[in-house]
Amino acid sequence: MSSTAVSAAAGLRLPRWAVPAGVAVVLAAAYVVFRGTATLPHDDEAPQFLAVTELREWIDDHRNDNPLFLYFLNYIRLFVGALHTLFQSVLHALGWPGITGVMGALAWLAGGWRVALVAVAGVSAFGVLGLWESSVDTLALVGVAVLLSLAIGVPVGVWAGLSARARRAVTPVLDVMQIMPTFAYLAPLALFFHIGAPAGAIATMIYAIPPAIRITALAVSEVSPTAVEASASLGATRRQTLVKVHLPLARSTMALAVNQTIMMALSMVVIASLISAPGLGGDIIRGLSRAQVGIMLPAGVAIVVMAVVLDRMTMALVDRDPHARLRRLDLLSAAVPAAAGVALIPVLPRVWPESLTINVVAEVNQAVAWAETNWYAVTTFVKDATTYALLNPLESLLTSAPWWLVALAVLTVAWRVSGPRRALTALACLLGIALLGVWEHTMQTMTTVAVAVLLTLTIGLVLGVAAARSPRFSAVQRPLLDAAQTMPAFVYLLPALALFGTTRFTAIFASVVYAVPPVVRLVEDGIRAVPAPVVEAAVATGSTPGQLLWKVQLPMARPAILLAANQGIVMTLAMVVIGGLVGAGALGYDVVSGFSQRTDFGMGFVAGVATVLLGIMLDRITQGADRRPSPRKRKVT
Repeated sequence: MSSTAVSAAAGLRLPRWAVPAGVAVVLAAAYVVFRGTATLPHDDEAPQFLAVTELREWIDDHRNDNPLFLYFLNYIRLFVGALHTLFQSVLHALGWPGITGVMGALAWLAGGWRVALVAVAGVSAFGVLGLWESSVDTLALVGVAVLLSLAIGVPVGVWAGLSARARRAVTPVLDVMQIMPTFAYLAPLALFFHIGAPAGAIATMIYAIPPAIRITALAVSEVSPTAVEASASLGATRRQTLVKVHLPLARSTMALAVNQTIMMALSMVVIASLISAPGLGGDIIRGLSRAQVGIMLPAGVAIVVMAVVLDRMTMALVDRDPHARLRRLDLLSAAVPAAAGVALIPVLPRVWPESLTINVVAEVNQAVAWAETNWYAVTTFVKDATTYALLNPLESLLTSAPWWLVALAVLTVAWRVSGPRRALTALACLLGIALLGVWEHTMQTMTTVAVAVLLTLTIGLVLGVAAARSPRFSAVQRPLLDAAQTMPAFVYLLPALALFGTTRFTAIFASVVYAVPPVVRLVEDGIRAVPAPVVEAAVATGSTPGQLLWKVQLPMARPAILLAANQGIVMTLAMVVIGGLVGAGALGYDVVSGFSQRTDFGMGFVAGVATVLLGIMLDRITQGADRRPSPRKRKVT
């Protein structure tokens, strides 16, 4: 009898949902009982904010007598400033004829006459938009940042590609750097390097370094071992093998590192204008502060054009045969626009003539006003429905729950999804946020991120599945995704601000548009990667298209979908913080306020640190999910 009872008890199995449902019930009951207690409300005059502000005042007062600044940081600032001045002086000395000719020549050498035409048209567009000087300043800042990023990133990437130990040491640092929202770089750099072009260039450089290191390391590590062994067997030293084998064979992939570094730099130079970096970012910030899309749009278009031109030039290098050599005809053809541009410098004015510019500020503002008036019912319905159905209830839940209950819920979810180590990391980040004194604003930011991620994943899954199942739809959609991923983050605020004004939903809309393209790509690639024999077997057993999707393709594409969720969260968080400029509030507003008002610097600095902790927490939870076994494979007894 006893053995029968034991075997019967051992045979009892709880449904998979029983334990999670029980935990959810316990957490809900705790919320009802303790609601409104231990909520950690925000205090603008918190001691930690005032302490950081006082630290800044002390640093400003001792910037020229403290040894750290006097013998180290100030020299870095002076060196970067001199380099930027050199780039800026050369570009302004070339003027629009010289820059147009030289860019056309470089583009011809990179990809032929078609890319040269794109470059010439793009450079001319800066003048036509009436933004020649701002565009040149942005180009100089990007040039300095990319040069410094590659000067540091390529050697570190080569080292990481050749040494597994170095790669393990560098990877966590790069992970944190790529998780950090762009705003988080500005506060410490403004603290140590003051404001201006040098601080902007350094911020842009730091933000653009990770892809340079990662892609270079990947390129070097994937060089054929046979080629390396052959070089060593012929008596080549390690340095000779690096110069003669690794770098030439990795050249194409390293050109992609240059491309991605430039794209990241263009995304950052706009945000760097918040610490007084020169360029097109100032026009966008001015338009945002006045809520005038007409001021922002030309600058946004100029940044997109610059991104497209530089992207086409560098991608032409990526696509080129690494063994192909430039023909003499190509060199002569490229020399023509360069020589013509330089020859016209003393003849034509260096600044683009105003008579050849187009001013569309008034027309754009009128179009935006027309859209606001005629689409008011639709945009208001979408905005209010999202706000009242999702934003307000979730924000009320997170801000009224005790901090320890939110921490317990995050620990439970993280433990279930990603395992104990990442759960403890997430808990440590959340406790750090509580100690920083920005708990309430962090919960508000978390609300915005959660809603934006939900919408992003919903749209991304639908479009990704549709593209994976329809080659025609994928062919139509892919150029749009390519264009969307080329645009810097700030550009997405333009349509959002035009349609919805300065509200929290504006940041959500911009975040969704910004984060959807990579999510769609990852979902599509994940479903397409499902082995054909598995799909054929499912079809042969009589599965309908819906069953094939839900029972086979989505479960087998789980790692790609989880990576899509991870990327969606990281990109959404970055964009939501930028949304502080357009009414998103919370941590984004704190960071912006810290830059615009000297007395709020401490609050802005602390908010930037809290944003980093929030990003690390969300990243670690989702990053560990694809390493856990599928829920279908877990046995709950």
